Amino acid sequence: MTDREIGVAVLGLGNVGGEVVRLLADNAADYQARVGAPVVLRGVAVRSVGADRGVDEELLTTDAQALIDRDDVDVVVELIGGIEPARTLITSALAQGKSVVTANKALLADHGAALDAAVRAAGVDLYYEAAVAGAIPLIRPVRESLAGDRIDRVVGIVNGTTNFILSSMAASGAEYSDALAEASRLGYAEADPTADVEGYDAAAKAAILASLAFHTRVTAEDVYRQGISEITAEDLDSADAVDCTVKLLAICERVTGEDGVDRVSARVYPALLPKTHPLATVDGAFNAVFIEAEAAGRLMFYGQGAGGTPTASAVLGDLIAAARNKMTGTAGTGESTYAQLPIAPLRDTPTRYHVNMQVTDRPGVLAAVAEEFTRHGVSISVVRQEDTAVGASLVVLTHTARESDLQDTVAALGELEHVNVVTSVLRLEGTGE
Repeated sequence: MTDREIGVAVLGLGNVGGEVVRLLADNAADYQARVGAPVVLRGVAVRSVGADRGVDEELLTTDAQALIDRDDVDVVVELIGGIEPARTLITSALAQGKSVVTANKALLADHGAALDAAVRAAGVDLYYEAAVAGAIPLIRPVRESLAGDRIDRVVGIVNGTTNFILSSMAASGAEYSDALAEASRLGYAEADPTADVEGYDAAAKAAILASLAFHTRVTAEDVYRQGISEITAEDLDSADAVDCTVKLLAICERVTGEDGVDRVSARVYPALLPKTHPLATVDGAFNAVFIEAEAAGRLMFYGQGAGGTPTASAVLGDLIAAARNKMTGTAGTGESTYAQLPIAPLRDTPTRYHVNMQVTDRPGVLAAVAEEFTRHGVSISVVRQEDTAVGASLVVLTHTARESDLQDTVAALGELEHVNVVTSVLRLEGTGE
């Protein structure tokens, strides 16, 4: 043991920040034993001090910068969220030689390069386990445990709000708007759910995962994004008819082009998953990530993806690691971008597709539809037709095809005389084809 203390500044006192502060107090003796020195809360930066925050008022301040500047602060825990003032505060902390723990996925996805440069210049830590999938240990296993392996694919359910909505729709037959209202009532959806339901949250997390898995800097802008707001009860029924369910997936994979060059594909969209796939059974607000590696094979990480206490667990794990490094005068593993793989555009990315269309119920329609798929180089796996009040519903499952070829096919189908409308196009993942 030593007389030294590890001073901690917490920025933000929301659900996660409040739990971090509580656990720091409740588990102080354990943390001291694990670090080798007391881990002491120096202060908490908040927007206003007036309200009863459940924290000793002497610890509260509205001046986050002054708190960071204190000589007795060694580690800064940023839980404000957003880009500013978080970026300025984190950059200031790093420049002063203070390690940083953050859960700020948006900042990391958009400004990871600048933050990594600041970390390298200062020789300190920037840890962010809580930025992806809440309490699930994921960042450290990808960055460290699998450092000796080659990761080929990362597929995950990384947003609890959308997973809750889609699970509710699948279980009850509800439409999207009703399931969203229920998620809001239960506190799973924010007052403005756009970041979740339109895939922005998952895209930021996909950028972080792709950067780590493929040693290539990937930003949120590099991630193709499509949300779930257009998913209907009919889509869930159609998926069920082919023994699948629908999940919002973050997919990061290594794609080898026709030129033999490896590229990184990062995308977020609602997709069909066979009910036999491990991710298909992940329901409610839970998260799970499925990793395929060359030597380790298939690995799955599952658990609470959000919530104050689970996320605080990940934050405190990073805090203990940063505190230990402060005690030994070392720093942990930084960003690795040596591979610098190019980003694969979505149009060149291969996957399977589930195409649903309304057609006139008459002879020759199926042959005309099949001809368009063949003409554009998209192979058909399964065709299912059901009579409706205004004609027929025709569902086509394809074999693996390029996105550009599928989009050309859909455009051509829209020009056919007896195809009334292409009602939905969903990708099909997890079949191993």
